[in-house]
Amino acid sequence: MTGPDGCFTLAVPGRDEILVRRSRFIGIASPAKSEDEALETIRSVKSEYRDASHHCYAYIIGENAGLMRYSDDREPQGTAGLPILEVLKGKRLVNCAVVVTRYFGGVLLGTGGLSRAYSLAASQAVKSAGVALSLRSVRVRARIPYAFWDKVHHALDRLTVCDVTREFSSLVALSFTARERDVDALHKELAALTDGNAALECSEPFYWLWEAGQEGSLL
Repeated sequence: MTGPDGCFTLAVPGRDEILVRRSRFIGIASPAKSEDEALETIRSVKSEYRDASHHCYAYIIGENAGLMRYSDDREPQGTAGLPILEVLKGKRLVNCAVVVTRYFGGVLLGTGGLSRAYSLAASQAVKSAGVALSLRSVRVRARIPYAFWDKVHHALDRLTVCDVTREFSSLVALSFTARERDVDALHKELAALTDGNAALECSEPFYWLWEAGQEGSLL
């Protein structure tokens, strides 16, 4: 969790694999906004690797991590699902699922070895997916007179906004996504840059994935 307006989650689906004493561990990480999406990820992995020895998993659903589930899938209790879950908790991730599929290589790893292998495979999968911030955001639309466009154009590089589009007609129609908490400051900034001549509209709030690192201060 980052606070009341957002949370950490996975940026995109990702996967990686490791080999530990001839056992192959395949980690698959995926965003999941609901338990149904998490279960669909698990079903998909089981279907893809239907001949595997084990499919162990964990998922956390809800901005406040209200739902947590994990499974050892016949591995010794506490050696697989729980280590995967601890990876997600350690990175404060929610609304995501991680499945680690194992092909047994014939060598017993012991409880400690299993826990380390499942934890590492989960960590590698999460690293492959990348971490993003799901924050309450809005779509801002502004109509900028040409006389002020150069000022606004140069200011965009220092504002925390993304997915910027521009259309040029009698005015410059500017559109971008911004964090909801930044809206008042953005309005003041654009008003100052245009001497109050920018016409602004904001959409209803929605959740948008921001790359970790984009969450710095607005100005």
